[in-house]
Amino acid sequence: MGPVAAAERITVMDVLRGFALLGILLMNIEGMAGPLTASMTGVDPSLSGADRVADTLVYLLVQGKFYPLFSLLFGMGFAVMLARAQAREQPFFAIYLRRILALLAIGLVHALLIWAGDILVTYALAGFVLLLFFRRTPASRLIGWGVFWMLVPCVLNLLLGGLGSLVQLAPPEQAAEFQRQMQEQAATFAAQIEAQRLAYGSGSFAEATAQRVADVGSMLAFILIYGWFILGLFLLGAWFVRSGAIARPGEWPRLYAALRRLALPAGLAMTLWSWWLVPTMDFARLDLTASFAQVLQMLGGVLMALAYLAWIVRAVQAANPAGWPSWLAPAGRMALSNYLLQSLAMTLLFYHYGLGLFEQVPRAWQLPLATGFFLLQLGLSRWWLDRFRMGPVEWLWRAATYGSLPPMRR
Repeated sequence: MGPVAAAERITVMDVLRGFALLGILLMNIEGMAGPLTASMTGVDPSLSGADRVADTLVYLLVQGKFYPLFSLLFGMGFAVMLARAQAREQPFFAIYLRRILALLAIGLVHALLIWAGDILVTYALAGFVLLLFFRRTPASRLIGWGVFWMLVPCVLNLLLGGLGSLVQLAPPEQAAEFQRQMQEQAATFAAQIEAQRLAYGSGSFAEATAQRVADVGSMLAFILIYGWFILGLFLLGAWFVRSGAIARPGEWPRLYAALRRLALPAGLAMTLWSWWLVPTMDFARLDLTASFAQVLQMLGGVLMALAYLAWIVRAVQAANPAGWPSWLAPAGRMALSNYLLQSLAMTLLFYHYGLGLFEQVPRAWQLPLATGFFLLQLGLSRWWLDRFRMGPVEWLWRAATYGSLPPMRR
């Protein structure tokens, strides 16, 4: 076992990773340019004009669509490593365990020292479950298990929303107590937003780090529910590899046609319905309508992510070797380095210990800023891989995984 050689790579997966990097930055930049918690509430009701249009477009087309795509790719990577180990009749568990532990360490450094909105810690924790219970699952059962685990948080959300609606119909004393508790919850989140505004907008690196520690603790609480959703996406991604659908897409024309023609409009309709019902999350609200809107946004996002995947696959199939998909592949080959570089560059741009532009860049200007930086990453990735075999963080990750220093220079 060793790192995947260049000739063994599945090119479309690298292109998909490169494409996903753009969406991730378009989504994350709001939580870097301003308070992280405030960026997770949907459309900001205080915005108007071009800023509101930009915020709404991100909600409809980006938010909740690209982390599922990255999650699918994580599951694909797991299945690729497992298949290579089985083909060579070599042990897999210990190697992948080291890989997950290394990812957890990288994620903790990222979350605590750079940006608290990290996803790598969640991926590592869900990856433990994937390794322990699903490495021997037949390909024919992966979709069923994936859908099951994605539905778990959806059902929990609906049950909580239904309970909240029932409590509001209870006797006045109980309903008033419930509302008081919800107002306290909203006040807690409002205080968290103000603490982030103070620490990141005017605090030192030490003060920002202390706030990141608190924010990471809050974010980890969501893993108890949404970690299962990500696990389900991992399993769907593993199915794409185990079935051959991602390596040999030409053998699955009906699947990809359905994802392009049906999943995209269905997912967009569900997202629009969610936006129409509850465009902005209210931390003082818990009822069936709000929960239903959140479930629509989650499931609609998965359908749109699958549709994006299908359209990128088609573009790769139709493109010539020098076409635009080829420019995405180098960025995707060093996706982990690029993801961390996005966080580092944007926090240094916005946080007070950097250039101090926190809450100074209008929402509409954040999108061209993110796009421009992504284009810069495309060129930098191509330049880097002309000289080196992998990204710097990928080199570190592989060294920890395989217990030896892989060659770096070409």
